[in-house]
Amino acid sequence: MMSNSKYFQTILNGTIHALKSILPMDIEVKSPSIISEPFQQQQMGVLIGLVGDLKGRVIIDSSPEVFSGIGSTMFGMPLEGEMLESFTGEFGNMIAGNLCTAVGQESLEIDITPPTVMVGNTKLYGFEKAFALPVSVPSVGALTVLLTIEEEAE
Repeated sequence: MMSNSKYFQTILNGTIHALKSILPMDIEVKSPSIISEPFQQQQMGVLIGLVGDLKGRVIIDSSPEVFSGIGSTMFGMPLEGEMLESFTGEFGNMIAGNLCTAVGQESLEIDITPPTVMVGNTKLYGFEKAFALPVSVPSVGALTVLLTIEEEAE
């Protein structure tokens, strides 16, 4: 587990860096907590797989209103329906892509899978532990970034 704890820190820092790079506002990142399965997604989220030096997932969980508000801030217009779902996937892609670049500077080589957008109430299983990173976006709302890293079978 020792090697994974430093990965977690690197991934956590990379995620915070990615959020701050992509979101055009001052966000407040709160302390991460460790959660166990299942993770209960409330309304809308995007899941991106991580492959390479480590395997895991990044899940960004929030509400359609928050994703729409972020889209509105970034593009000057509120998004809804299919455009909102498409943007949510793209937003996940931007965060995960930026994360790859950030951790690459720490000699951690990871790649990402295409985003999966999840709408509705969902329970996620298939991980031992995950870090939940609560993020507050001013005048938009809150989102949670969930990071799971799969244990390597020795």
